[in-house]
Amino acid sequence: MPVDTEIEIEPDVAGDSAGLGAQARRQRTPLLVLGAIGILLIGFAVGVLARLPLDSNGEPDPSAVDIGFSQDMSAHHAQAVEMAGIALIGSADNDVRRLAYDILTTQQGQIGRLQGWLQMWGKPNQNVDGYMGWMTEQSGHSHSGADHTMSSGPSAAMPGMATTAELTALRQATGSALDTMFLQLMLRHHQGGFSMIEYGAQHAETTAVRTLAATMATTQQGEAQLITTMLTARNATPLPLN
Repeated sequence: MPVDTEIEIEPDVAGDSAGLGAQARRQRTPLLVLGAIGILLIGFAVGVLARLPLDSNGEPDPSAVDIGFSQDMSAHHAQAVEMAGIALIGSADNDVRRLAYDILTTQQGQIGRLQGWLQMWGKPNQNVDGYMGWMTEQSGHSHSGADHTMSSGPSAAMPGMATTAELTALRQATGSALDTMFLQLMLRHHQGGFSMIEYGAQHAETTAVRTLAATMATTQQGEAQLITTMLTARNATPLPLN
């Protein structure tokens, strides 16, 4: 909680202010980690308690879409949470930090729900054979312009994901360079996930998964519009889709 008390710095130690700022950022890191764990546990509990996928009368068993969406979106969200944590700790821009906080808390909670359902269904947290093999039907185009038609087998990677080199560069960036890189990577990340989210909302068997996917679509489309505006204000352009 902010404290209004003014701290005087003697002229001969004024140079230590940068060090104090860095120390404050390091001290925030474990608090953010603990907060993220708490959000994950809350989301996990919600997923376990919301037993619609298993117990509701007339509710079908989860299909390959329900299971695959829960597995792959957990992994996709995990990287968004990681990038948001980097921006929340490293950025000095309040607008960027506010966006990062919203993404971190929202998607960490959704991971908890997805993982809770997978546990109830007796399914693994991840499909070791690859990603998006559950997207097998043609369903037109997503709002991002990507065709939903997928190959007949799992893919080695999901669209929108940052590379190891990009994540390393994001961790090393500072100031406006950090803000711009975060916004670019997160916009591409959202755009890459739209096809999976919309496919899940249309093709999942369980009400719980369809409802959560529809919520994700609304939230991330709004965030993508906001990020685009923020990039324009910084004279920066979006990254090409991968």
